[in-house]
Amino acid sequence: MANRQLVTREITPEGPRRGGGVRQGGRTVTVNLAESPLTWLHARGHLSDRQFDAGERLRSDFERAQIAPSITMRWDAVRTPSTADRALTAGEAQIAARARFDAAIEYAGKGLSDILWRVVCAGEGVPAAEKALDWPVRSGKLVLRIALDRVADFYRL
Repeated sequence: MANRQLVTREITPEGPRRGGGVRQGGRTVTVNLAESPLTWLHARGHLSDRQFDAGERLRSDFERAQIAPSITMRWDAVRTPSTADRALTAGEAQIAARARFDAAIEYAGKGLSDILWRVVCAGEGVPAAEKALDWPVRSGKLVLRIALDRVADFYRL
């Protein structure tokens, strides 16, 4: 059985609340922190808070833009917009997220966008990404850190 780190978080209009506990009567969700490669790397000190936050922002834009491939048509609404997108319609927020995502990936650069796409967006582990990209073993963490630093610069973190 896979390693599990279950945490209960309160759901707010902006998304899951990370700290501060859960208010009584609030809606909650249980999250497995061991599922995210970024969380795993951050928890073990391989990523700084800034790099982790940049990865989460990139993943948030990826999910908001609904870029992930799907087999069937999706009728669900776009996830809750961020504070900057509140005045936008759902479609406009999706387009804005796509523009931010594309700009962040372009800012990272050609050689770094591959590792960002695989680890941050697709949730692939670093060893699997290294193998798929035909990189030397243990080079992925270093390249991912450089890529996340560039994304953090883009998001001005």
